[in-house]
Amino acid sequence: MLDDIHKDAFSRMDQALNHTQSELNKIRTGRANPEIFDGIVVDYYGTLTPLNQVSTVSVPEPRLITLQPYEKSLIPIIEKAILDANLGYTPGNNGTSVLIPIPSLSEERRVELIKFTHKIIEDGRIAVRNVRRDALHRIHDYGKEENISEDEIKGRETELQSITDEHIKGLNSHQEKKEKELMEV
Repeated sequence: MLDDIHKDAFSRMDQALNHTQSELNKIRTGRANPEIFDGIVVDYYGTLTPLNQVSTVSVPEPRLITLQPYEKSLIPIIEKAILDANLGYTPGNNGTSVLIPIPSLSEERRVELIKFTHKIIEDGRIAVRNVRRDALHRIHDYGKEENISEDEIKGRETELQSITDEHIKGLNSHQEKKEKELMEV
């Protein structure tokens, strides 16, 4: 049972880490990143379909993203979906594909985005710590029910703390990487 608690905590911390990473990927940096369109859906014959399932996303230049729809009739629908997503991009088209130029960021906007990055990372840390707290409660409750020794419980707490530290370290490295991306001109 104690192993199950650790496995569950590890899995939930991984989910928090992955969610934080996906949120960071949505932050616009000064260069083209096709992952910023992952959350966008288009109305494809009455069904909301992810953008990457109705078009090919490519980055032919560092500041340009190209979306090649599988059907030309989707071009205006894709353009509207990108505008409605409020990502700060203005799509255009050349008749066969949607072109999204990526403008460079001002210094003021970079500082703003770094502050936003700090908030996302802090939310991730809070999520990881909440998982730890929940797992600690479960360990203590199980220890009382099954009369497990204090040494065993302390050992499990130490293991749980090392798992937590590992995930916090991962969050910190994601933060440093994103800040570095944002500060590149």
